[in-house]
Amino acid sequence: MFSFEKLDVWQKSIDFADLVYKATRAFPDNERFGLTSQMRRAAVSVSSNIAEGSSRFSKSDFARFLEIATGSVFEVVSQSFISGREGFLKEDDFKKLYAAAEEQSRMLNGLRNSLFPNG
Repeated sequence: MFSFEKLDVWQKSIDFADLVYKATRAFPDNERFGLTSQMRRAAVSVSSNIAEGSSRFSKSDFARFLEIATGSVFEVVSQSFISGREGFLKEDDFKKLYAAAEEQSRMLNGLRNSLFPNG
C-alpha cells in the first residue's frame, strides 16, 4: 500500500471523482468533449495531485500539490454551476457535488495546514 492511500482526503477524492462521473453520465453527447470531459478531468486531478504530492521530499512541494488539488475542486464547482444553468445537471446532483466539494476543500486545507502547524 502506498502512503497516500492511507490519507482520508485521498480516499474522499476518489469518492468525489465517482460522484462527478455519475453526475455527468446523463450529460448530452455533444458535451462529451466539453463540460463532461472538463469536469471529469478536474475531478480525477484531485486524487492525482494528492498522490503525486505525497511523493515529494519537502512539505512545501506537497503543499503546492494540495493547492493544485484544491484548484481542481473549485473548477468542478464552477463547471457545476454552468452545467446546472445549461440544464445538464439536476438540482439534486448539483447539491451533492457542491457538498462533496466543500468537504474536499476543507480536508485539503486541513492537510495543508497540518504540514506547517506553527504558521
